[in-house]
Amino acid sequence: MVGLGFHNVTLGYDRHPAVHHLKGEIAPGALVAVIGPNGAGKSTLLRGIVGILKPLAGAIHLGGLDPRDIAYLPQTADIDRSFPISVFDFVGTGLWRGIGLFGGIGKAARTKILGAIAAVGLNGFENRPIGTLSGGQMQRVLFARVLLQDAALIVLDEPFNAIDGKTTADLLALVTRWHGEGRTVLAALHDMEMVRAHFPQTLLLARGPVAWGATAEVLTAENLMVAMRMCEAFDDTAAACADDDGRSQAA
Repeated sequence: MVGLGFHNVTLGYDRHPAVHHLKGEIAPGALVAVIGPNGAGKSTLLRGIVGILKPLAGAIHLGGLDPRDIAYLPQTADIDRSFPISVFDFVGTGLWRGIGLFGGIGKAARTKILGAIAAVGLNGFENRPIGTLSGGQMQRVLFARVLLQDAALIVLDEPFNAIDGKTTADLLALVTRWHGEGRTVLAALHDMEMVRAHFPQTLLLARGPVAWGATAEVLTAENLMVAMRMCEAFDDTAAACADDDGRSQAA
């Protein structure tokens, strides 16, 4: 099992910090929500963990795990859905770690791919181009790819954003299953009720850490207000910290 360590980590773009002075550890097998207002650095932190971003300062320790062995589910906006690839072939990229980029897909691999597609409720979609899928269907495809990776560390960036309730429930069940299997799971989220109900631990970010620990102790009105104020202090206007309804996501 894999644990994570953050040693005074600062992450950012073009030497401009987006997350700074993060210190702490995530125990092996933990299920952790990463929350905070818009612009808080949630996606930046996840990209640092999976190795897309190198720290500007400090270090992230992966407990001996190679970054290539981490399962990462990006936001759907980061996926080029105009690329002509079928559901089967896209999900099959989850096996690259084992068979290589140009490795052939044999009978065993094909069975695994079809099993992952079935596990997320997309039987019959194998030959569909990913560009024809709805948002919820595409999210199921991304989860199927994570399933195939069979990773000890799973990193999910807004995995339930803009999908229907049935899809959310189905995919949340997979997250619960991974946690039950002893995998370490981190998810950037904005639904506070979901976090309270399903995620035992929470990291509240607002460019820097606000609170980190048991979810009930982190998601207090005081901590959420601090996060909102920290976000406003970094941005030109409070609107940068608001959701589509104009309310603070930390509220």
